[in-house]
Amino acid sequence: MAVKIRIDAAGPAEALRLQSFPEQSPGPGEVWLEQTAIGVNPLDVSQRKGAVPMAFPSDLGLEGAGRVAAVGEGVAHLKIGDRVGYATGPLGAYASARLYPAERLVRLPDSLGDDEAAALLFKGITAQYLLKTTHAVGPGSRIVIYGAAGALGQLMCAWARHLGAFVIGVVSRAASVERARAAGCNDVLVFDGAALAGQVRELTQGHKADVVYDPIGRATLEASLDSLRPRGLLVSFGATSGLPDPIAVTTLNAKGSLFLTRPSLAAHTATAAEYQERARDVLAAAASGILRPRVWRSYALAEVAQAHGDLEQGRSQGAIILKPSP
Repeated sequence: MAVKIRIDAAGPAEALRLQSFPEQSPGPGEVWLEQTAIGVNPLDVSQRKGAVPMAFPSDLGLEGAGRVAAVGEGVAHLKIGDRVGYATGPLGAYASARLYPAERLVRLPDSLGDDEAAALLFKGITAQYLLKTTHAVGPGSRIVIYGAAGALGQLMCAWARHLGAFVIGVVSRAASVERARAAGCNDVLVFDGAALAGQVRELTQGHKADVVYDPIGRATLEASLDSLRPRGLLVSFGATSGLPDPIAVTTLNAKGSLFLTRPSLAAHTATAAEYQERARDVLAAAASGILRPRVWRSYALAEVAQAHGDLEQGRSQGAIILKPSP
């Protein structure tokens, strides 16, 4: 028997429950994956709470790593025993084992451990498309990254700095400043909505930011818009403080002909080819030392409520992973 986390309706972390289920045989194009590490992401929390709509009852989780235990018909590029990871749906990563589409499994290099892979792929691919597709960050780019001391923020700051950007990190508390600076930020600000735009203007010698990466949502929206230069881009891609309020089109004009986007991982990995290309770029960045996945804490799968609580309350200082029970 395998075990997985199931949720019947949107609610608190305590709504997550562990249940047993029988092992399954993979169908055409699938593998049966025995998991060794599972990534926990803010999107998981938003789905659990109902902030991001999904059908209930439901499995949960979008990121994991493990070994191929069985392959279905038509799967030629993977074999039993291969180490693999993944970072997209279908939901169901919170499990000791699962069925998964073979074309969306990523072969893991020997240099990357399973725990590190589960901490890297979802966040790394997110960083990749945000920095290279949503806005092409390069030498001279002036960027603002919220959550700079968090698991995703640390990856984004390091990669953006490598690409030549001037990186302004934003954190929620003074205790996080040095962690964000160590991740690659040129300067770090403790969030103050009334002061942020002026601080960004000062740090950029009056230019303000070319792009603001904002995963916070409602609480930071106005400060983010006001921190942009004319024709700058606001990338709103999260909602840890709640979904951002609607923005009138005329507001974008009034604040300097701004651009606004609300990107998603799913839209940037819609085909297996694009997904694998982005994953290869992430693994190459890790191999060269640009990205260093940091596992802050691991929990047994049965301790998932505590893991969600640490992420939700902002206690984590890096990636959180779940370890399936023996």
